[in-house]
Amino acid sequence: MNKYEALMERKNEIMIKSVGIDFSKYEKGKLAFDYEEMMNDIGYSLEEVIEIQKQTGVGNTPLLELRNITNLARKVSKTGKAARIFIKDESSNPSGSFKDRRAAISVYDAKLRGYKGVASATSGNYGAAVASQAAMRGLDCIIVQECYDSRKIGQPEIIEKGRKCDCLGAEVLQLTVGPELFYTFLDVLDKTGFYNASLYSSYGVRGIETLGYEIANECRSKFGCYPSAVIATHAGGGNVTGTARGLIKAGAKETQMIGASVNLEGLHMASDNAFNRKSFTTGHTGFGIPFMVWPDRSDVPRSAARPLRYLDRYVTVSQGEVFYMTELLSKIEGLERGPAGNTSLAAAFAIAQEMENDEIIVVQETEYTGAGKHILPQLTFAKDNGIDILIGDPCEEVAGKNIILPDHPSRLSVKDKDLNHYRESLIKNNIKLLKDKYISKVDLEYLAIETKLSKEKVKEILSKKEINIE
Repeated sequence: MNKYEALMERKNEIMIKSVGIDFSKYEKGKLAFDYEEMMNDIGYSLEEVIEIQKQTGVGNTPLLELRNITNLARKVSKTGKAARIFIKDESSNPSGSFKDRRAAISVYDAKLRGYKGVASATSGNYGAAVASQAAMRGLDCIIVQECYDSRKIGQPEIIEKGRKCDCLGAEVLQLTVGPELFYTFLDVLDKTGFYNASLYSSYGVRGIETLGYEIANECRSKFGCYPSAVIATHAGGGNVTGTARGLIKAGAKETQMIGASVNLEGLHMASDNAFNRKSFTTGHTGFGIPFMVWPDRSDVPRSAARPLRYLDRYVTVSQGEVFYMTELLSKIEGLERGPAGNTSLAAAFAIAQEMENDEIIVVQETEYTGAGKHILPQLTFAKDNGIDILIGDPCEEVAGKNIILPDHPSRLSVKDKDLNHYRESLIKNNIKLLKDKYISKVDLEYLAIETKLSKEKVKEILSKKEINIE
């Protein structure tokens, strides 16, 4: 057995040691696990999470109304109407994104349990969040990034995030795209004994619940109602999951939960050739769809990010539309923010036009911006990689070939994705684990909750695959 095989054989042991959770205790039936028990076992109530976040200046971020963007949406709307558009300005968190909410709880827990350091595998804003919180709590920090293609050429946005992690005191390991990311991360956890501050742990997702909770309570307090819709940029699923759970805990059970991703259809995220032919490092369909239909592909045995349990609608926008909205936010609202939150803002601009003037739609995050996150370096990098930069109809954009900036704000639109298709895919992925053609009633109940479908509909899908209920 070689070194790689030996380490991978011990992955569950390493994961349990690094998170302090024995995931096997939640397994029920052949497919099911008790998600709520796993979430409750972290030992921190929502009220305690709020207090922990306050200790390091996380949370209680401003809810800002985008009056100029709302007025523009009404001008280009076919009905002359559009909902009031708000953003939750998460860039005011210590490291500049909502990811501080996740990191605050994981790092606090690591400190409480006596770990000497924390580690995380991420190429996104979460690395900076973990590094920031670790510095505040006096812990060492290692961030493992997938940064370069095989030519050792890195995306400006990822390099920017690595630079920020480094400035915040973290040791940053930058890798080329490929399967070595998980192996390297496992090796780091094994050799250091550090805490796995995973994006997908129950600690991290519980931290995001405060975001949805704040949005609901602030809207209720200021306007006497909950928002009609909240839009979250969707990648690994934790953003949607935590925000939705917070909304529900605050009483906003009728608020529509919408996920939005950049459409990168046709680009394989693990492909060396495709890696630098995309201009978004997260918040795109290359993460959003795989993690939606199989959440447990993450770096913990059971992910706490379960987006299909909470999504009411899922839409995509183009790269050009997000770049356009980023500049629009700067030019007419005076707010310079990074691209991730502007994915859901681009979607909100179009969806608001489906709604009445007195309704409220909230984009639940913004993020910091920096040298590598600005529009010009990203578009320049795209051109250097053979991508055509055009102005016209973004609906004609082909990911990996061109980026089309809208020639008019009326061009911004969303493409609705079929959630039932993804729900069926999740069920099919689950039953691949079966050794026979039978599942239990516990499994049936689990699949219904996991997909937000009725038991009858789940049975109908299972029957197509000749799966029976014991």
